[in-house]
Amino acid sequence: MTNAAEQLVELLDLERIEVDIFRGRSPQESLQRVFGGQVAGQALVAAGRTTEGDRPVHSLHAYFLRPGTPGVPIVYQVERVRDGRSFTTRRVTAVQRGRTIFNLTASFHRPEEESFTHQLPPARSVPDPETLPTVAEEVREHLGELPEALELMARRQPFDIRYVDRLRWSPEEIEGAEPRSAVWMRTVGPLGDDPLVHTCALTYASDMTLLDAVRIPVEPLWGPRGFDMASLDHAMWFHRPFRADEWFLYDQESPVATGGRGLARGRIHDREGNLLVSVVQEGLFRKLTR
Repeated sequence: MTNAAEQLVELLDLERIEVDIFRGRSPQESLQRVFGGQVAGQALVAAGRTTEGDRPVHSLHAYFLRPGTPGVPIVYQVERVRDGRSFTTRRVTAVQRGRTIFNLTASFHRPEEESFTHQLPPARSVPDPETLPTVAEEVREHLGELPEALELMARRQPFDIRYVDRLRWSPEEIEGAEPRSAVWMRTVGPLGDDPLVHTCALTYASDMTLLDAVRIPVEPLWGPRGFDMASLDHAMWFHRPFRADEWFLYDQESPVATGGRGLARGRIHDREGNLLVSVVQEGLFRKLTR
């Protein structure tokens, strides 16, 4: 593999070990738990591999039940819930070391002629991605150099991420900040032409920055964390075809945080302002004790 985008395609290429059972690789990393977007993306691959190719996914609903262990393979068991004339439904259970860590229900829809169409415009206008610095460039500008751990992470990152608003580094900078964030994203290389790969790659990316919107009023996004956070559930609705290796804008907001949980909503647009995907996620937030 020559770049992180190709490594992502390999990560999403599951091994079929039975008719409706797949095995996914889980890279050995320094993270405490397997990245949730990886599990969601792989589970959607498993679901899609059991459906007819002319029915793209239109929605998914998932729960993160237990943290996954890096370096240990994950087995995905698919249940064929329904095969109808227009809709196909699949339920996927992700198992690691004999325990369920994640489950997902996905619905696939045969494309139909539009009866009508409408869309609210994007919430705000933003600069083009080419005019914005990469995360690595912002960190280098602030720290003078990129720490070795972040350098390694940047080389392995399959997505080019560019924050619309400059990163905040101190408590003073977050004072009065609204719970909103927006990033431009695309994979660092081409993904090929399989629509399922692009859908699953974007599903992977949808878990990367969404909970930032919850944290922004509380602590800087970069620097020591004051909270342990984890994704609890995740829902996505896919409205239009797209390519994850072309720029898309991920506009995120948090309408509420209470009871140790924060809710985040995301809208993914293409460069022309077309709404591609809607995302909702709730995360758990607990103060770290040092």
